[in-house]
Amino acid sequence: MLCAICCLLLALIGPQWGFHWEPVRRRGVDLMVAIDVSNSMLAEDITPNRLSRAKWAVQELLPLLRGDRLGLVAFAGSSFVQCPLTNDYGAVALTLEDLSTGTIPKGGTALASAIRASVKAFDAGTEESRALIIITDGEDHEGDALAAANDAANTGVKIFCIGMGTPEGELIPAGPAQPGAGFMKDREGRTVKSRLNEELLQRVALATGGSYVRATPTAFGLDVIYRERIANMKTHEVEGARQKQYEPRFQWPLALAWLLLIMEALIADRRRGRA
Repeated sequence: MLCAICCLLLALIGPQWGFHWEPVRRRGVDLMVAIDVSNSMLAEDITPNRLSRAKWAVQELLPLLRGDRLGLVAFAGSSFVQCPLTNDYGAVALTLEDLSTGTIPKGGTALASAIRASVKAFDAGTEESRALIIITDGEDHEGDALAAANDAANTGVKIFCIGMGTPEGELIPAGPAQPGAGFMKDREGRTVKSRLNEELLQRVALATGGSYVRATPTAFGLDVIYRERIANMKTHEVEGARQKQYEPRFQWPLALAWLLLIMEALIADRRRGRA
């Protein structure tokens, strides 16, 4: 009887051993973030500079995400998908940490290239759940950003732009690793100023039904865009990271307990019969 009771208690504890991997399905939106990594993002009109502040803002966004897939695109004179859409926010954070003005070797700013690379990174069949956030000062050396935005709108992508800097402009440090090295100059030896092109960013956002905000030292605006616009978009089911599921094994001690109880009852009956 004591052994049967012990087996029942063990079954109640719920022993588990062995496991299988099970995909976790969640609902969310697909969100690409395109970050300008051109030299103009080294301007210090936002502390400590535009690029560092942009990276911090995306880091601060990660805890707000609930089932959304996030990807990263870096762009300057060309663009490249640094992190494809994923639910692994830790991987996004590591990729984000490595972004610098050396990530894209080609100089300049190609806004249209960033839009097209981001649109290609989205999966097919999720047209109502796609958002692109572009963080840039709005300089565009290619000149076809609006055409790219219109193409993005046709695939269901909403673009939200965050402008870095001011229309008055700011000098660009010659190099982040060389304090006191002066400021960047053009071929004629004149000091270069990076100016925020708000009009272009507003037009790009409005072409897709998105919105534009200007980042300030006290309010970057990324969290507001996410809470007020992106979080309210239609979601779709996505398969996230696999989760380890342990196998319940309470059946074994429970079966043994029943067997012992039956044996105990049979033995008791025999004893009573002999008596």
